[in-house]
Amino acid sequence: MKTIEVDEALYRFIASHTLHIGESASEILRRMLGLPPASNDDVQVECESLPTAPVATAPADREADFRQRLNDSGAAEQKKAVDRFLLILSSLHHSDKSGFAEATESLMGRTRVYFSLSEATLLKSGRHTKPKSIPQTPYWVITNTNTERKRSMVEHIMTAMQFPETLTGEVCLMI
Repeated sequence: MKTIEVDEALYRFIASHTLHIGESASEILRRMLGLPPASNDDVQVECESLPTAPVATAPADREADFRQRLNDSGAAEQKKAVDRFLLILSSLHHSDKSGFAEATESLMGRTRVYFSLSEATLLKSGRHTKPKSIPQTPYWVITNTNTERKRSMVEHIMTAMQFPETLTGEVCLMI
């Protein structure tokens, strides 16, 4: 077995491309690079399984998947609002990656960018943005906002992703 070290951002990027439970980093990279799957004749290399994101097809499945991810994340048990906020965002991303990307693309303040794929972009948009990585995603978010702004951001994302209004309200109250 060969081991390589990658930085946290690269690991999250690879993990964000997981298609099914138990998919290894090697399988993800082979798919991304257009290489054929490893054959039985190849040496099998055991790789740590990356966090998974099952694809939910129906809205009810996506909602159930989101609720399950949110429960599993332990967001409700977190003492700090920023930690709950980050885990909610992570759960939203994994429930619908393209929907999350579209919802966050235009979400920004008067002078600040709220979401980005790079910490540097967020640092450029303000002096005290306090960017944090959204767990198990390639995204970064500013965290130097009050709780009401964090709720507003989550509400905007969930509305854009077409989650039910009742669920959106419940989740916003968690922050």
